[in-house]
Amino acid sequence: MHMNTPSRSAIRLTRRGRLVLIATGAVVAGTAVAVPLLSLGGEKEKKPTTLVIPEGWRSGQIYEAVDKALELPAGTAKKSLAKANLKLPIDADGNPEGYLFPATYPLEQKGRKATPESLLSFMVDTANKKFNGAPIAAGAQRNAMNVYQAVTIASIVQAEAATKTDMGKVARVVFNRLERGMPLQMDSTINYALNRSTLKTTPADTRIESPYNSYQRMGLPPTPIDNPGEDAVRAAISPAPGDWLYFVTVKPGDTRFTADYAEHQRNVAEFNRNQKSSPKAK
Repeated sequence: MHMNTPSRSAIRLTRRGRLVLIATGAVVAGTAVAVPLLSLGGEKEKKPTTLVIPEGWRSGQIYEAVDKALELPAGTAKKSLAKANLKLPIDADGNPEGYLFPATYPLEQKGRKATPESLLSFMVDTANKKFNGAPIAAGAQRNAMNVYQAVTIASIVQAEAATKTDMGKVARVVFNRLERGMPLQMDSTINYALNRSTLKTTPADTRIESPYNSYQRMGLPPTPIDNPGEDAVRAAISPAPGDWLYFVTVKPGDTRFTADYAEHQRNVAEFNRNQKSSPKAK
């Protein structure tokens, strides 16, 4: 099934050799809405009126943000899923990952304070409007997949691509590997399985028992691994043309895509050298 692919332990198929799934600027933005804004002149603190959900956040991060924004006990939003009656695809099996659309949401709706149920429903309804429209639905069909599969690919693209420009290329790598019967071998799916965000993925990590282990299992993961934005979804239905099978971000702003494994290994070696020489590595 590997089509002469080098051994799984040898391949490091992520934008930085080993994936990072942290958008620091977005996290700051997302946190800000849940913290009362300080006013000048000793006036009372003003409560935030909106909740910002950054692109690429996982559902767990979103539940926490909802709880903080609404000043509710931790775990409230997640518990509300059972009664939220979210309009999710059948393939989602009740899991909203991928459909909590990243956007800015009001904390007061129709004159009433938002609830976890109303916020989560708003997010899912927004996702359905975005994803089920003609461009996305037709694009998914054009690539012989359904919308849920397109969103799943988009979630990988969102996690892996260093820039908007790279998104179409990452999507093409996913398609090329699927078409060749090769495992995706994306560290982003390992990080999701282990509920972490890290640059370091060990050989032991790639052997974990999980449906999200794209080193051990063929095809797409069973659900999206984050909540992608529109750019990532567009890339998933309109991948850039190319024969690439590997990619690695050697240094910020320098992501290299290739179809040649030996070239990829040289790129990874350069990435590793850069990591060792960086101040953070010392």
